[in-house]
Amino acid sequence: MGFSKWIGATIGWSFGGPIGAIIGMAVGSMFDASSKGGSVNAQNKAATRSGDFEVSLLILASIVIKADGKQDQRELDFVRAQFVQMYGKARANQAFNLFKEIAKQTNISTRQVCLQIRQMMDHASRLQLIHFLFGIAKADNHVADSEVEIIALIASYLGISPRDFESIKAMFYKSADTAYKILELDSNATMSEIKTAYRRMAKKYHPDKVLHLGKEHQKGAEEKFRKVQEAYEQLQKEKGI
Repeated sequence: MGFSKWIGATIGWSFGGPIGAIIGMAVGSMFDASSKGGSVNAQNKAATRSGDFEVSLLILASIVIKADGKQDQRELDFVRAQFVQMYGKARANQAFNLFKEIAKQTNISTRQVCLQIRQMMDHASRLQLIHFLFGIAKADNHVADSEVEIIALIASYLGISPRDFESIKAMFYKSADTAYKILELDSNATMSEIKTAYRRMAKKYHPDKVLHLGKEHQKGAEEKFRKVQEAYEQLQKEKGI
């Protein structure tokens, strides 16, 4: 499948608005002038398709990778490997080529991109974006403060609560209270509170929440769900249950 057919067949609302302008610049004249810039009308809101998630991910990943002033090869390799795992080699090559073109752009407005995503994308899919971005930041085994700060900024623009942000962050950075943070609890939580939090977080991070994104995005969702289960099991052991 040619590049234009691939991207055209998989995306919906991201043809328009700031994201459409960025993709249009990256692939030349694929989109006509009417899709460049402007805003998205909430009345035309449609379900997020796999391609909408994908191009949103490409743009946000390019922002995070440049946050520390350089593009580390290990981060680029992580992005490519994730694409291959999710999409297969052929589609991954197309996605990565688009990613490299996006990364060359210097005038991307993080706020405008995120506000479009927030308006058009469901909460579970936005959580999945943040999870992937932390994976990128951790790929070189060193997370610069600037990378954490830009992901936190992206999360706030996306309407992700501080507790949800810290929960996902804790899945990548271990500390004495990691299990509590994943379950969005204080370290003095009772077993009853832990059980309630586990049920709430298992529902929030259940892979079925992002089934509409396609099977290619299920692994990341399953990883979040598994981290919640592991956190709960760890706290059960700590409480002697």
